[in-house]
Amino acid sequence: MLTTSHSHPGYASGGGAQTPVALKKRNPWSPPNVWVAFSWMMTCCCPGFCLAGIVKGGAGPQQAWREKVALCWIVFFMSAFVAFFILAFNKLLCPTSKLENNNVPVSIYGGVMVRGTMFNILNATKPYNTLFSDLAVAFPGIDVTTQFSQPSSEYTQCVGLSNSWATVNYTCEADNTCIDVRHLMYPDQSVMGIYPYNKTSDGTALKPNPLLSWSIVKARGLVVYKDIVLNFQPYLQQHPVPDLTDDVDIMIRTASAINDATHLVARNPNLKDSQTIACLSQKYYAGQLDILPSECMTSLVVTYMATALVLSIVIVRFVMAVVFNWFIANKLSRKPKPDSLREREYYEKQPTVPFLRKIEQEEFVAAGGGAHGKRVSAISAVSAGSSQRNLLRKSAASPFIPTAAGAYDTDLHTVLLVTCYSEGEQSMRNTLESLVATDYHDEKKLLFVICDGVITGKGEAQSTPDIVLGLIELDDDLGGNPKPYSYVAVASGSKQHNMAKVYCGNYVFKGRAVPTVVVVKCGTPAEASSAKPGNRGKRDSQLILMNFFSRVVLQDRMTPLDYDMFRKIHHITGFTPDYYEILLMVDADTMVHPDSLRAMTNCMYNNPMVMGLCGETKIDNKRTSWVTMIQVFEYYISHHLGKAFESVFGGVTCLPGCFCMYRIKARKGDEWIPIVVAPDIVSEYSTNEVETLHQKNLLLLGEDRFLTTLMLRQFPKRKQVFVPGAICRTTVPDDFKTLLSQRRRWINSTIHNLMELVLLRDLCGTFCFSMQFIVLMDLIGTAILPISLLLLYYMIYVAIFQTHYVASEAATYSNTILLVGVLFMPAFLVVLVSRKMSLIMWMLLYLVALPIWQFVLPLYAFWNFDDFSWGATRQVAGAGKDTGHGESGGADDRFDPASVPFRKWEEYEVEWRQRVNTQRLAIKRAADAAAAGGRDSPALSVPSSGYHHGAPRLRSRLSGLSLGTTMTDGTVDSASASPFEDIDFE
Repeated sequence: MLTTSHSHPGYASGGGAQTPVALKKRNPWSPPNVWVAFSWMMTCCCPGFCLAGIVKGGAGPQQAWREKVALCWIVFFMSAFVAFFILAFNKLLCPTSKLENNNVPVSIYGGVMVRGTMFNILNATKPYNTLFSDLAVAFPGIDVTTQFSQPSSEYTQCVGLSNSWATVNYTCEADNTCIDVRHLMYPDQSVMGIYPYNKTSDGTALKPNPLLSWSIVKARGLVVYKDIVLNFQPYLQQHPVPDLTDDVDIMIRTASAINDATHLVARNPNLKDSQTIACLSQKYYAGQLDILPSECMTSLVVTYMATALVLSIVIVRFVMAVVFNWFIANKLSRKPKPDSLREREYYEKQPTVPFLRKIEQEEFVAAGGGAHGKRVSAISAVSAGSSQRNLLRKSAASPFIPTAAGAYDTDLHTVLLVTCYSEGEQSMRNTLESLVATDYHDEKKLLFVICDGVITGKGEAQSTPDIVLGLIELDDDLGGNPKPYSYVAVASGSKQHNMAKVYCGNYVFKGRAVPTVVVVKCGTPAEASSAKPGNRGKRDSQLILMNFFSRVVLQDRMTPLDYDMFRKIHHITGFTPDYYEILLMVDADTMVHPDSLRAMTNCMYNNPMVMGLCGETKIDNKRTSWVTMIQVFEYYISHHLGKAFESVFGGVTCLPGCFCMYRIKARKGDEWIPIVVAPDIVSEYSTNEVETLHQKNLLLLGEDRFLTTLMLRQFPKRKQVFVPGAICRTTVPDDFKTLLSQRRRWINSTIHNLMELVLLRDLCGTFCFSMQFIVLMDLIGTAILPISLLLLYYMIYVAIFQTHYVASEAATYSNTILLVGVLFMPAFLVVLVSRKMSLIMWMLLYLVALPIWQFVLPLYAFWNFDDFSWGATRQVAGAGKDTGHGESGGADDRFDPASVPFRKWEEYEVEWRQRVNTQRLAIKRAADAAAAGGRDSPALSVPSSGYHHGAPRLRSRLSGLSLGTTMTDGTVDSASASPFEDIDFE
C-alpha cells in the first residue's frame, strides 16, 4: 500500500501541516533562449515601439505575436520546400535538354546499323535501296557492319596495335565481297548511296546514333561499357579459341557472357591503358545505351524513394486500420474470461486505501465530556447513514440493472465526470439521462457533474448550475445550499483561490437512481459581481477531480473542498472514494449509447495495461446544415483510420475529451499505483503560470490532447486504445463561424502536442517503423496541408491537360497518382470496415469541402497561433470578449497561499466530529433546561450553516439518524448522529 505523500505545487510539507508558500512567477523572456532569439530575428522588421501599437497587453502578448510569426515562417519554408521538391526538383536536376537528345531508336522502320550509325535503307539510291531492304523490314535496326569494308584509316585509335582484337578483318574481306564504306553518305561527302537516318518522315531532326535498350543488348549478345554499346561478335566469330595470354581477349569473352565490361575494366589494372579502351570503343562501337543521364536517374531515385516512403506509410496505416477493425476491435470489449474474474476476486480481497479504517481503532472523547465522556468509534457514524441511503437507492433499481449473483462482478467502480459550462437544459438532460441509462450497475456508478462557474448560456433563462440542480433529487440530509469551500484553481494571481459548493443526491430516470455529486464553482466573494464568477476553464474542472483522487490514492493532504467531496461521496454511495478505479470523461453535449460504458470498462478489465481509451464519436445533428454535413466523414475517418491504426500499437495520440476513459489507479503487485492521477501528470497538467505560446496552445486550447500526451510520456509501456464498440453522439458546430473557432483550437493544439510527442523516444518501434516517425510525418503533414492541396489540384490539371508525356514529368505523374490514391483510399476503408454505402455520400461531400478542411481552416489557425480564447464555441450571456481562463489582474494581483489550507483527512475528520458533538451537546443541554423549567421541549434542529432540510420523504426513513443518542454523562453519541454538518474548516 502506498504511503508516499505528494505536495501540491506552491505548498511545502513540513511538520504536522502543509505550509503554503507563494508561487514565484518566472520571466521567460530573460535571458532570451534560442527560440526567442529566432522569433526576434524573423520579426526584426517590427521593432518594439512599432509592435506596441499593433499588439496590446504588454511584453507577453507581443512576444506571443513574434513567436506566431516565426512559426508561420517555418510553415512557409516547409511548404516552399515541398512545392520545390514536387515541381522543380526534377526539372532542375534533369532539365529537358538532357532528355531531348533526339537519338534515333534502334527499332525504327527501315533502319540498319553500320559502325554505330543508323542508316535509312529505304531512302538509299540505287542499287542500295534494295540491298538490305528485306532485312530492314523484317529486323528493324539490324547491324550490317560486317558487310562493309574496314579501311585502317577509319580506326585511328588502333594505330600501332598488333593484337588480334585490334586488326581483325571481316569475312567479306577474304572473298572480296565487302561494300565500299565510302558509299555511306556522310555530311562532308557528295557520293550518293545510303543516307543516315537524320530525320523523321515529318522532318523532325534526328541524331543517327542508335539507342539500344538493355533488353536488345542482351538479345543480340552486345556488351555495355559505361554508356556505350560494343559489338564483339565479329571478333568472337573470327577467333573462337580463347587466348589465355591476352587479358583483353579474356575480358571480351567474359564481358560478352555477362553483357557488361564496365566493372571488368575497372577491376583489372592491365586493362586501364587508354589506347586499348579507345581502340575497342572505336572499332566495335554499336550505339548508345538507352538510359537516363546520371542526374536524371538521381532525381528519379530520390523522388521515387520519397514517394515510396509516404505511400508505404499510407498503405501501412490503411492495412493496420483494417486489421484492427477486423481482428482486434471485438477482442477489446469482449466479456471477461473466468480467469480474469478469479484474478479480480483476488484484487478485491486486497485492502483498499483505508481512510476510514486508519482511525477505526482510534477513540476520542466527545467535546465537553472530559474524562467522563463517551469514547466512540470514528467509523461508525459515517458508515451508518451511508449504508441506509444505499439501501434506498437499491430499492429503486430497475430490471435493466443486472441482479443475478456475480452478474456485475466485472463492473468496476467508475466515476462519470461531466464538465459543463453554458449548455442548455435539454443538452444537459440528454447527457445525464444517457449516462444513467447505461447497461451498468448503478452501485458501481458515480455521476459527477462540475459546473464551471455560475454561468448563464446565451439564450438561457437559468444559469447552468440551476439547470443541473433542477435535474437531480438532492439528498434531504444535506440540503440545497451547502457552504462553499476553497481550493487552488488553475489560474493566475488571486484567481488561484477559488471556491465551490458540493451538492449530492440521486439522478432518477426510468426507475433508476444513480448517486450524483454536483460541484459548482461559485468563486470567491470578491468576484460575485463579475460576469462569470468561479469560471476557471475545463482543465480546472478536470483537475478538481484529478487532484482529489490523487490525494485519496496517495493519502496526501487535502483542501477543504476535497474533504467535503470525500464525505459526500461516501454518504451518497456507501463507498469510500478509494474504491473507484475508472474515470469516464464526457462533455455536457454528448449522449452515450447504453452499452458503451460496459464496452469501455470491459476493455479496462481485460487488459490491465490499458490506461486510457476512447470510443467513437458520431454526429447527432449531421443534417442540420452544410457545415454539419461536411463533418460527418471527417469524424468517421479520424476514428476508423487514424485512431484504429494507432490502437494497433497502443499509442492513440488523442483521446477526445468529449468521450474518453482513464484508469485512476492500477495494481502493481500488492500495491495500487496512480495512473491518470499520478503526481507528475497532475503537477504538469495543473500548470497555472502559462507563459510561452507553446504552453498556452497546449494548456489553454488543447487540454484533452495534452492530457493524452502526458499519459504517453509518463507511462510509455502502457496502452491507449480506441474501442469502436463504445459509441456516443455529440452536437457539432452548425455554422461556419463556430466551426472556424473550434478548428482553430484543434489544429493549433494538434501541432503543439505533436511537437511534444515527436521528442518521446520510448514510443513503439524504431526509426521509420516507429510511432515517433509517424508522429513526425503527422506533424509535417499538418503544417503543409494548404500547399499540399494546391499542389494536388495543379498536378491533376497537368495530368489532364498536358498533351504529351515527357520523361522529366515521371515524378510529377507518380506524385499525382499518390495523392489521388491517398484521397480516395478512405472509400475502400468504408467498404471493408463499415460496409455502409451511405458513408460514400458523406465522403463525396467531404471531398467537395476539401478546400475548407485543408486550406481555409489551417491558414486561419496558423495566423491565429496567438489567439488563446475559445471564440464562438461557447457563448455566455452578458459576457465580454473571451480572453482565456484565469487571466490575472496585473503585477499586484497575487495569490495568498494561506487562503487555502491543506490538511490530512484525519485532521479534518477529528475536527468535524468534535464540532458536531459540541453542537449536539448544546442542543441536549437546551432541551434539558427547557424540561426542567416545565416548558415544552424546543424543536430540536441541527445547526447546519446553510444546509436545507426539505423534502421529508428521505428524512422520515432515516429519522433515527437525525439526532444523536443522549448518553448518561450528557454527551451525544456521534455514532447515531447525523453524520453531516456544515463546518467552517478555513
